[in-house]
Amino acid sequence: MDESRKPRVGVLYGGISAEREVSLRSGAAVAAALREAGYPVELIDLLDTPFNLLTQERMDVAFIALHGTFGEDGGIQSVLEVLGVPYTGSGVTASRLAMDKVASKRCFHKARVPTPAFVEIEGFWSQERKVASIAPLGLPCVLKPASQGSSVGVSIVESGDQLPGAIAQALEFDERAIAEEFIAGRELTVGIFGDRALPIIELVFDGRIFTYNVKYTKGAARHVINPTLSDGLAERVQSIALAAHRSLGCRGCSRVDMRLSPRGEPFVLEVNTIPGMTETSLLPDAAAAAGISFANLCSAAIQMALKDGHKNGHRNGAAQPAPQPAEPALARA
Repeated sequence: MDESRKPRVGVLYGGISAEREVSLRSGAAVAAALREAGYPVELIDLLDTPFNLLTQERMDVAFIALHGTFGEDGGIQSVLEVLGVPYTGSGVTASRLAMDKVASKRCFHKARVPTPAFVEIEGFWSQERKVASIAPLGLPCVLKPASQGSSVGVSIVESGDQLPGAIAQALEFDERAIAEEFIAGRELTVGIFGDRALPIIELVFDGRIFTYNVKYTKGAARHVINPTLSDGLAERVQSIALAAHRSLGCRGCSRVDMRLSPRGEPFVLEVNTIPGMTETSLLPDAAAAAGISFANLCSAAIQMALKDGHKNGHRNGAAQPAPQPAEPALARA
């Protein structure tokens, strides 16, 4: 690459997942910001682009704005590894671990990151076994697909007669589901920028869980930056978020979603390796509160990708697998 010019960026967006529409918005916003920063940018919708066209001759670096399946699960990262194209965000293994909520929790346990108790549910089990497996959690509990993002297929179960429908809804999006202890309290999120925890954002909304509709309906949720927390708790929340990011081997930018119980106990729900990237999304909001503009956030992601892509003698060192201890049927870190 000619050092006198800015690298050519291919913004990969759209794709095939249930989060396609969100991805289209993220990709368009990222492309506009990078163009503003002087980068030559090509928007590439993976819905109709053959993988063999994602070459070094076409782009110097890929900005991945794909949410959900094939974007956050290590799929596109694997393709780019083979093609030798540096890319933003976490490597193959870290992406797979973060997308798989069961695998994530095993890593959280190993790193002593607090997370709600849970059980895994296999789609091929009988209905009786599915329902019975959830009994140790008690109610209410949260049902969700094991490998989806953006709160797709997530529901809260208040009574036993709601379990079959909630399980079926979660399994519409995956072959496995996860039932998780419901943590009442406040919804917090912490963006990670490089190896730094950004300001905390509290999400204020009607309802008990942060659903897909709440997340993507304008005005349905309010972002409270640097919410009021007891002495030392903000630092603890940020430290736990950074530990969760590291426990999966993530790099670049991520967003860690958490619940804060009424007793002030933080619980990590998940790590998003490719968080929403519109100018009003949570990670850009947190970055702005830290004095980082959206254009600078996108530019920094590109620079981190290029730096990471040449470590250890290869273009894109995927995160190393985190150790996974044997998991009991019901566990909380």
